[in-house]
Amino acid sequence: MGSLILCHKKRAKQPYIITRVHTRIYTIEELCYYICNNLYLLDYTLMNQQLCEWIAEELQMKRLAEELLEEMGKNCTVEQFVLVILQGSHIYAHSEISKIEGLLSRLQNQNSVEKAKYKADSLLESKEYAAAILVYQSMLNEERDNSVDKSFYGKVYGCLGTAYGRLFLYAEAAAAYKEGYHLCEDTDMLKAYLYCCYRYMKPSAYVKMLSGNSIYLNMDALLKEDLKHTRANLDIEESQLEAWKNEYRRVDKN
Repeated sequence: MGSLILCHKKRAKQPYIITRVHTRIYTIEELCYYICNNLYLLDYTLMNQQLCEWIAEELQMKRLAEELLEEMGKNCTVEQFVLVILQGSHIYAHSEISKIEGLLSRLQNQNSVEKAKYKADSLLESKEYAAAILVYQSMLNEERDNSVDKSFYGKVYGCLGTAYGRLFLYAEAAAAYKEGYHLCEDTDMLKAYLYCCYRYMKPSAYVKMLSGNSIYLNMDALLKEDLKHTRANLDIEESQLEAWKNEYRRVDKN
């Protein structure tokens, strides 16, 4: 049995507007949803007296507003501020709050480019591939951040390749994987590059690309083994599915 979630009936007559993303908030649930889904965007612009007054007056949550003002008086961090909101909403279980607290702690120690990658990775994980591509591209088009090493940007290219690949844009994916491999020399990225080339190139062009390159040839052999193993697994799954169908038909007839 799941835990009980307390939903608040109060809806603000006047919304709180988060100008940075042009978002209107009407309920405490909407505020918490915004916080939890935009952890990488949180900064000190959210921590202000106007929000506290809105919570007190529009949502009639005066105790929560007082706690927030008290935290601000102690010069709290934005992470501490939003945790008070999430805890005071009584929407989330203790385990969920702990998980969010861990994510906030991790983000607190990251710079802007690392937070941007976290945002893009989250979009990629949630299958919002087009949105993830835009964030990865914006990171790569901006001036490089010297506080991270080149392998970081290699991983960005690799993730960009994955996003393109999930959309079956193999030529674009191959170009991204190739750049990523040059930066971090990850053999898995090289294998992904060759696979994408194999998918979009004509067979003659693919063979010509491999010719005379011992690294490519060795990796192509490994790739073919992987593909052979994958096809074998698919054949097993299909045969098992057919066996289940036949068994179901026999039972149904009886």
